[in-house]
Amino acid sequence: MRVISGSARGIALEALDGLDTRPTTDRVKEAVFSMLQPYIYGSVCLDLFSGSGALGIELLSRGASRVYMVEQSKSAMSIIERNLNKTKLTTNAVTVTSEVYGFLEKESSPKYQIIMMDPPYNKGHVCRSLEKIAENNLLLENGLVVVEHAIGDADLSIEYNNLEVIKEKKYGKIGITVFRRL
Repeated sequence: MRVISGSARGIALEALDGLDTRPTTDRVKEAVFSMLQPYIYGSVCLDLFSGSGALGIELLSRGASRVYMVEQSKSAMSIIERNLNKTKLTTNAVTVTSEVYGFLEKESSPKYQIIMMDPPYNKGHVCRSLEKIAENNLLLENGLVVVEHAIGDADLSIEYNNLEVIKEKKYGKIGITVFRRL
């Protein structure tokens, strides 16, 4: 697993061993970030279920002004911090060791331009997180939520308050769904 583009391009990142985390493949990451590139520079972003921090680090490497990374596992947070140090991207990163829903409940500012979300598959996190993001109005107008999920993990065609699906892609058993705030 490596950083694909930007200031930290090519730097290899650490990941947790075991099945609890599943790093986003380079193929999926390249597709997602090529679509997001026009929105990243100077944006304030949120990386939920951060795992190794690879998605948040990719945002920082490509010019995001600040990325909040939320992960409840202390061992994963240790890896995120090592990866941030390795890529020299610590200055604009805010790491938060917290259960995602607790963070979303109390978060009121800042509003985010991009929210990345790669929760554990088939555990109900996708819909619940989208509901909390919409309820708490965490996105700027026209902001994006990018969700990596297992195909069939959730019914993402339903409305989440002010979020609309603008793109859906499949990569084998992995789905990427992009929402925009109206």
